[in-house]
Amino acid sequence: MLFNSFIFAALLLVTFIIYYFPKFSKHQVFILILSSLIFYAYEQPSLVLLLLFSAGLNVFTSYYIANGKPEWRKPLAVTGIVLNLCGLAFFKYSPLVSKVLFDPADSIGRFLISIPLPIGISFFTFEGISLLVDVFNQKYFDNKKIIPVSISKHAQRTLFFISFFPHLVSGPILKAHDFFPQIESKKFGDIQWEKCFKILVTGYFLKMVVADNLKDFTFWIAYPYFESQSSLNLIIMLYGYSCQIFADFAGYSLIAIGLAKLFGYDFNDNFNFPYISTSFKEFWKRWHISLSSFLMEYLYFPLGGNKHGKARTYLNLMITMVLGGLWHGAAWSYAVWGAFHGLALAIERFINDKFDIKFVRNTFTRFIKGCFIFSFITLAWLLFKLPEFNHVISYFRCMFNNFGTADNTSTIAYILIYSLPVILYHLHYLLRNKPFYTSLKRHEYLFYSILLFLLITNSGSSGSFIYFQF
Repeated sequence: MLFNSFIFAALLLVTFIIYYFPKFSKHQVFILILSSLIFYAYEQPSLVLLLLFSAGLNVFTSYYIANGKPEWRKPLAVTGIVLNLCGLAFFKYSPLVSKVLFDPADSIGRFLISIPLPIGISFFTFEGISLLVDVFNQKYFDNKKIIPVSISKHAQRTLFFISFFPHLVSGPILKAHDFFPQIESKKFGDIQWEKCFKILVTGYFLKMVVADNLKDFTFWIAYPYFESQSSLNLIIMLYGYSCQIFADFAGYSLIAIGLAKLFGYDFNDNFNFPYISTSFKEFWKRWHISLSSFLMEYLYFPLGGNKHGKARTYLNLMITMVLGGLWHGAAWSYAVWGAFHGLALAIERFINDKFDIKFVRNTFTRFIKGCFIFSFITLAWLLFKLPEFNHVISYFRCMFNNFGTADNTSTIAYILIYSLPVILYHLHYLLRNKPFYTSLKRHEYLFYSILLFLLITNSGSSGSFIYFQF
């Protein structure tokens, strides 16, 4: 069920009314669980069983980690994490295993390829792992353990944590120690209406006006269509796709954050203007923050982080980023994408450690560095759009060989027009503290009026979110 569909709007309205109805105030968590299961079951009802099984596994495992015998805490935590990862591997990576180990014509190969990929499994699996690790580490919130005495109450809270519809299918990835303390009765009068409005309008604008329009012009990046495009078109389309994937995923995250706020829950920001980054390290502090922080907290640090020498630090960076790449999909191109970023982070860290280079911190230098980082990140996005390596190589070959092909000026013009809001969005962040800019904030209602007008008049054709496939 898409956030920009009429059926979702109806579900949201009904849920909202019942949720804040005074007589149902004691059942708010149950109401949101029921609504979330309807939301998830809309396309493939049978996959709700997988969601319930995942929640049940984490309910019982986390409960007995907290309340069982001390000597069983670690074995239970390890077993729970392994079972979560096995479920993810079975549904997500069976096609890749089939290609590597089996003949697609064999019965086993056909079976592995036919296994469906449940929407959101990468997200709710990581959230289950977060719960198990947080309980094992005995994290406290307001002097209360995360696990209550009653297993039925814990089951309800855990199912809510995993299934809450705003984050269910594409994040942000929630951490148990951030979310569980918020589970309490919410009041209609506490809704931050202005903040919700701004977040939701911005999110829907990025998705429906920017990303949904760009997708109709970056479509030509797909094989074999790009072979007929000029070099200039291929370059512009690649930068357009970079803006599209940001607008699509950042838009989804903002919508999720805004929807959660309507029901009284706060999600952490998932994007912090990543395309202004002047280093790869800064980029990963700004892009898909819930994933990068999860990988750092639950993978990089447990591997040893930077505490065991420089060589081990570089290795840990590579392992973390390669696995982070594979988290995105069952194709070697995603592992290569992760390795690219891991290598970039390792080289960047090596240069800073070895040479202690300090660039002149002026606007021009930062602009050049920012363009360099953005260009490399944009080139890497091609591995998302074209999972087949030979297609990626062919795309680069066409970029250098198709200068004699006629340019499609209308495609270039539309990509530039619909990429402009992404540029202005980041420019707004850079200028936010300038004296002349702060005075404009008094008229920001005009800005949101324009966004609403464009949402109504210039939304692109409806399409699923890019990160639904992950």
